Amino acid sequence: MKLRQFQVTNFRSVNDSGWIEVGKRTALVGRNESGKSNILLGLQTLNPPGGRKELSLTKDFPRDRSKTEYSDKLTVVETLWDLDEDDQADIAAIFPRADKVTEVTVSRDYAGTVYIRFQNLPGLAVPDGELPGILDIIGAEASKNNLGQSFQALRNAVDVRRDRPAEWATSIAAAVKALKESATAESFAFSNDASAAISRLEKIAQTIASDSDAHGKARTWVVKNLPVFVYVPDYDEVPGHQNVAEFIQRDESKTRNDRDDNFAKLCKVAELEPAELHAQINGDHEVRQQLTNRAGALVTRQIRELWTDRKLKVRFHLDGKHFDTLISDESNVYDVEINLSERSRGFQWFFSFYVVFTADTLGGDKESAILLLDEPGLFLHALAQKDLLRFFEDRMPNQVVYTTHSPFMIPSNDISAVRTVSIDQKFGTVVTNDPAGDTKTLFPLQSALGYEVAQSLFVGEYNLVVEGITDYWYLTVFSEALKDAGRTHLPDVVTVTPAGGAQKVHYLVVLLASNQLKVVILLDDERASRQTAEDLVKQKLLADDHVVFASEGLAAEAEADIEDLIDPTVYEALVLEAYAKDLKGKTLKLNDKFPRRVQRYEKAFKELGMEFNKTRPAKLLLRKAAEKPADVFTEDSFQGFERLFIRIKGLFKVIRDKNVDPFA
Repeated sequence: MKLRQFQVTNFRSVNDSGWIEVGKRTALVGRNESGKSNILLGLQTLNPPGGRKELSLTKDFPRDRSKTEYSDKLTVVETLWDLDEDDQADIAAIFPRADKVTEVTVSRDYAGTVYIRFQNLPGLAVPDGELPGILDIIGAEASKNNLGQSFQALRNAVDVRRDRPAEWATSIAAAVKALKESATAESFAFSNDASAAISRLEKIAQTIASDSDAHGKARTWVVKNLPVFVYVPDYDEVPGHQNVAEFIQRDESKTRNDRDDNFAKLCKVAELEPAELHAQINGDHEVRQQLTNRAGALVTRQIRELWTDRKLKVRFHLDGKHFDTLISDESNVYDVEINLSERSRGFQWFFSFYVVFTADTLGGDKESAILLLDEPGLFLHALAQKDLLRFFEDRMPNQVVYTTHSPFMIPSNDISAVRTVSIDQKFGTVVTNDPAGDTKTLFPLQSALGYEVAQSLFVGEYNLVVEGITDYWYLTVFSEALKDAGRTHLPDVVTVTPAGGAQKVHYLVVLLASNQLKVVILLDDERASRQTAEDLVKQKLLADDHVVFASEGLAAEAEADIEDLIDPTVYEALVLEAYAKDLKGKTLKLNDKFPRRVQRYEKAFKELGMEFNKTRPAKLLLRKAAEKPADVFTEDSFQGFERLFIRIKGLFKVIRDKNVDPFA
């Protein structure tokens, strides 16, 4: 079972979070005290370690609401799950009516009651298709052997009560029983074909009669196989110095503490056995060395894959009763070994996190769990936080939902994984699947994108500067699609760099100019962008033939944004789907007098008292490009982007062939 969406309601600062989409990793980004932790805690109540418990009116119900609104039947969290093929097969074996079900919702209330609903479950009905054939086979023998009256009763039972399947199944069972008794009285034995037909009819009736019981068993299966939600606000440190003899004593007496548990996990990751270590305390020195050297090499290799900040080495030392974890830095002039407990707070946190979760998720008690991490990596340097993100993506098999307000914990290469959390005095904590909120809420996201821009500036010699992030998304996704189709695409050597708006293009060009990089600017074709291009040329920051306008991808000259290159029917479908909930019961009226498509939608939304954010259809297109490419990649769109790419490619070729300074 894979969690796809969840919604927290009536819990602490959360009246209604809205439906929150979940992937392999999902980042909840928001300012302090916005309710991020409450979102995680509310989700955890669905299936926490140790089992569900009744929630408290005093502690858990929103304090700004009247007690009269409270009921122990209030929903706290509702979730939507995707079932994989094995899940579907298991459920269908228990509950045949659900053989086509691929999704299930699971929710809980304040009392701790769980509710299971199989999505798109067909109603209980009598399967008409095969009944005539069954009756023909049985009737052919019954009519010739003095069983006509019993068979007619069976036929009548088949034809009535079809709108009440349970009653129908009961009457069929009685009619079949009567038919068999009549056959016995006549000393008649049905042929194999007729016996098979009777058995099939009994099976149909039995399946319908047992449907309610099967439905209950299927719901029980879902509850039993529901992943545990592990909420982790902090991480206990792995000890750098451990008395093995005392550990063994506490382990045998079942009085282990948290440090002991983490030492056991370190041994598991290092493929060591505490009992074997204890046995070697007074053993052969060479054997101890071989044992600990192998373990150190194993952990060192894994740590170096994850912690790229420094080239560290892990060595384990068993001396007498004590087991020490020693860390050295090979990049230092003197390769001094320092006990883990004396390393930086950030490295201790990372090492402990690596050990605890590697042990728990590889055959441990969190192997199938969904991890809810509150502000992970708080003590880490920015680059180490990036390492932690890679750990989530590449090494951790679990789904991870985590909170952060650090720009470096934003997966900028997968911005669709970010959910913004804000709090409103009236509505409480609200989560949006698209970037939204005030400046403080969006600051980590803006900073992360800015950091990525800064990092990309000097990656390649050839740079295509675009106005915003949506331009970047559209260009890269259509370039990849055209490349896969064997058509003209952006050259692989070109780095696409979003400036963050037309007004910021000037500053970005200045920065690029200082590094003598080859640049082409792509701008929307409208008055402000034309003025930007003129200013850059006048200030001799850019040659006039190094500017491309989005309209150059159109067959006819007109004002245009990058969105105008997309098939209009595709873009309309994206907008309607992205805003389906907001537009329910409303009709958009587009005014063709406005030349640019985004402008038309902005005006139409404004007439409905709403605001149009062009990032929403852009993000939806990114997802559909991966999941349903045929829905977004049409020939009309391909032609527009291909015309634009041919133009851009031609400009870069001129720059390369002439080997001229583009800023001359």
